[in-house]
Amino acid sequence: MANLKAIRDRIKSVKNTRKITEAMRLVAAARVRRAQEQVTSTRPFADRLAQVLYGLQTRLRFEDVTLPLLKQREVKSVGLLVISGDRGLCGGYNTNVIKRAENRAKELEAEGVGYKYVLVGRKATQYFERREQPISATYTGLEQIPTADEASKIADELLSLFLSEKVDRIELIYTKFVSLVSSRPVVQTLLPLDAQGLEAADDEIFRLTTRGGQFEVERDAVKTETRAFPRDMIFEQDPVQILDSLLPLYLSNQLLRALQESAASELAARMTAMSNASDNASELIGTLTLSYNKARQAAITQEILEVVGGAEALN
Repeated sequence: MANLKAIRDRIKSVKNTRKITEAMRLVAAARVRRAQEQVTSTRPFADRLAQVLYGLQTRLRFEDVTLPLLKQREVKSVGLLVISGDRGLCGGYNTNVIKRAENRAKELEAEGVGYKYVLVGRKATQYFERREQPISATYTGLEQIPTADEASKIADELLSLFLSEKVDRIELIYTKFVSLVSSRPVVQTLLPLDAQGLEAADDEIFRLTTRGGQFEVERDAVKTETRAFPRDMIFEQDPVQILDSLLPLYLSNQLLRALQESAASELAARMTAMSNASDNASELIGTLTLSYNKARQAAITQEILEVVGGAEALN
């Protein structure tokens, strides 16, 4: 009977664990919905900014414009902005982006180029601090649904590093959201800005939906409509000054989008990890229940045999 009690306690424990993992999966799903709502809400500003930059590009020859954020310098040092999470229980999300950052640092070392880390998220911060890597700034405790203020704060640090010439290029390493079961660490150059990459490009918005009781992600292509400024438009300020003011906003917007993608990737990874944990718990409960039934049947059979044996001994 002691064995039966141990199995019953184990089944109860696994059921409690399954309740926790299922609750965490649903919380992550709700936050994914909040993330997609924020992506949608920030699109009008991003679209308008793209339209203005496109209009300025048609009026100016960017290659003839001398602006600090467009200036290409000889690369002697690179700033690596790494975006990770503050929490675990999200599969390989944090491990994958940290490994990608390490590999990029090794590539730069092989080329004889120095590097400094700007770290977002507690996981990356703890990992690289333990290994005494060169770290310029760290940001932890950010909202799970990133805000424009947080993106602007990080962008200010990046601008300070680049404009003070402490680094000659800044690369962003983050996890691109592909689907609920797939995400991909990517490397993107943030600074200096590429004059040819400021024009509006096709984009996409993700939506979390349910189908057949299962969560699914749908991605909709969105095209930003751009038009050239009228030729008779008069600028109150020099267009170059306008462009110089808009480029930091463009950088912050790019960074906010990367933070949103990373947050969606982390939440989707957590959903998947908790879903797998719940499935494994259900499978384990089934196995334990079968073992319990077998042990109980064996115990009953043993008791019957003892009763029959006792009766025969009396006869």
